Amino acid sequence: MELLAGRKCHDALNPLHSLIYFAPEAEEEFTAVGLDQGRMCYFAGRSAAMGAVGAGPVAAAFFNFDPALVARHVPRAWTLASPAAVLEARQRAVDRTLRRLLGDGIAADPEVAEAAALALRAAEACTPAGRTLYAAHAELPVPDEPHLALWHAITLLREYRGDGHLAALTEAELDGPQALVTHTATGRGFTTAFARASRGWTDTAWAQAADRLAGRGLLDTTGALTEAGHALRRSVEDTTDRLAHAPFAHLGQAGVERLTAVGRELTATAMSNGAFPRGVFSRT
Repeated sequence: MELLAGRKCHDALNPLHSLIYFAPEAEEEFTAVGLDQGRMCYFAGRSAAMGAVGAGPVAAAFFNFDPALVARHVPRAWTLASPAAVLEARQRAVDRTLRRLLGDGIAADPEVAEAAALALRAAEACTPAGRTLYAAHAELPVPDEPHLALWHAITLLREYRGDGHLAALTEAELDGPQALVTHTATGRGFTTAFARASRGWTDTAWAQAADRLAGRGLLDTTGALTEAGHALRRSVEDTTDRLAHAPFAHLGQAGVERLTAVGRELTATAMSNGAFPRGVFSRT
């Protein structure tokens, strides 16, 4: 099976995971168990599967955030709420958010149950070596409800891919801000303004990253990717696709096509119901 099929499946499914980071239900549930409003909810919510770790491991696993921003919230978060309480809050938030965006019938939708089974089958091929966030989430129990099981399985596939992506970025000698600068320069993913602000990088740090990239011949004088810059980004994405391919090869062509189709339908519905705010993505 071609790598492109796995990439298309990821693109169809990933918004169903990442929408939780923009959902008001998430902050409501996290603050209800004691976390501070704002960034702490994101850092604790995504890292809780690793346990009460410090800022260093979280910054390493998340990669493209300013470590100083992470350190303002972790490990203080664990003095306010235990990782177990945060994980329970996250599951409640996922349930509420998916019901709001996809309808209450999502819990009994046979296509969702089918997609959950397919995604979990794909995740059977994921291995933990070198995949910190995936390994942490793989130790969590699979929820009984199909829509929550689907979100869990998508999270496994997403973090597995993400861990491999960090390996590809490291091989390309791109640090966190350089990775963001080159990615936003492709015109895909986050807008430059959102990427810089949400990841905590100052204008100075962003400009310094751009200067280092220009020094490598990856950006031109206007801040656009050079031919070498485009080639490097293609190499990063190709490596990421290759490192993320095992679960899709395990699932097989028919399963991947079916999972992609259901994922696209669910994502389209979630997007049409306002899953993401304006001004976040260059292309949606």
